[in-house]
Amino acid sequence: MSRWINLLALLPGTSLTLLVISIAFLRFYDKNDFVLLGQLTDPRRWSNRLTVAAFLVAVVNLGVEWNRRNRETDRQARAEAERLAEEQRRVAEEQRRVAEEQRRVEDQARAEAQRIEEAERQTRRTRIEVERDLALLNFLADPSEQNRAVLTQIVAVLSEYRDSL
Repeated sequence: MSRWINLLALLPGTSLTLLVISIAFLRFYDKNDFVLLGQLTDPRRWSNRLTVAAFLVAVVNLGVEWNRRNRETDRQARAEAERLAEEQRRVAEEQRRVAEEQRRVEDQARAEAQRIEEAERQTRRTRIEVERDLALLNFLADPSEQNRAVLTQIVAVLSEYRDSL
């Protein structure tokens, strides 16, 4: 279909060229130069008619060229809009990917912080258990007042941290 449209788009320009050549032929030559002109009764009238036809064809050609230019401009605008939309999709995808990567890094950091906190809690628990065991062993080995005070302090610490341990 577009081939026919392209072919028909050539028609006004070609017709205009042929009409201008015919007008020039009728204006500048007479029947002495060409026998064919002897068959026309009034070459001047035919030249005027062809001139009017040439003006009409020039207007049609202007319309065809205007339409072609508008279609080309529209095609370029659509191509630019598609390019911009693709660019926006690419930027949005890149932003989504960066946000996803940032969430992943934050999740890893949060998990690492929880792991460190759990390790610290475990270390604190182990330290208190070791202190308890040492105080109990010291008290069992030597039930002096000093060892009893240390054992009492450890029991107080254990009762204070009972819920958090």
